[in-house]
Amino acid sequence: MPGSASLPLRGLKAVIFDMDGVITQTASVHAAAWKRTFDGFLAARAGPGASFRPFDDADYLRYVDGKPRYDGVAAFLASRGISLPWGSPEDPAGYDSVCAIGNKKDLYFAEALESQPVRVFESTIDFIRRLKDEGIAVGVFSASRHAREVLQKAGVLSLFDARVDGTDAAGLGLPGKPDPATLVELARRLGARPAECAVVEDAIAGVQAGRAGGFAAVIGINRSGPPGFLREAGATIEVRDLSELEMSR
Repeated sequence: MPGSASLPLRGLKAVIFDMDGVITQTASVHAAAWKRTFDGFLAARAGPGASFRPFDDADYLRYVDGKPRYDGVAAFLASRGISLPWGSPEDPAGYDSVCAIGNKKDLYFAEALESQPVRVFESTIDFIRRLKDEGIAVGVFSASRHAREVLQKAGVLSLFDARVDGTDAAGLGLPGKPDPATLVELARRLGARPAECAVVEDAIAGVQAGRAGGFAAVIGINRSGPPGFLREAGATIEVRDLSELEMSR
């Protein structure tokens, strides 16, 4: 299992955090919405009474975790050899296009968000407060367009000096992870170069983005995956929880 490690603060101006699964306990909510969406699609495609291979945790980690919604749909469908038209973001939720499937997932996630509280990982919040006490700026990024709502509902929106989310990325025309564009934009908003920032992620796509962007350190939070899978993706540090990570000057 991942062990304890240390993050050197010397030369760091900022640390930027992914939201779902790192700050808020919403990765499982996304995963459940994805499973409900894809299993419904696969069942409808197979036909009445026919068997199908359901969407599982490995599919979530490999194909959709950390990616913009429609990119995740396309990646999962490709993994099953399924081709659908891309469609348009205005497509009604359904199964006729990549965007329709993505919009169905968003509906399921929004329903869950409305019906349950948003919990945070207290160890992450403690780590953020310690960084701020050290004079390190803190930012948050997410592929989700619900990021502001989620952070506000969790009561932690005011902790962050800057934010880049799915709405910002769409407005600026930034590609999603594993492209580093959104992370680089967040570093810019914090007044720092990537080489002066550390990234904290729990998704393969996010770790790959941090490495591709030339960030000083990429911290992988591996809460449930196989030991070492985020290191294999490029994380410089892998821990199960930020309570395991020390800071050093």
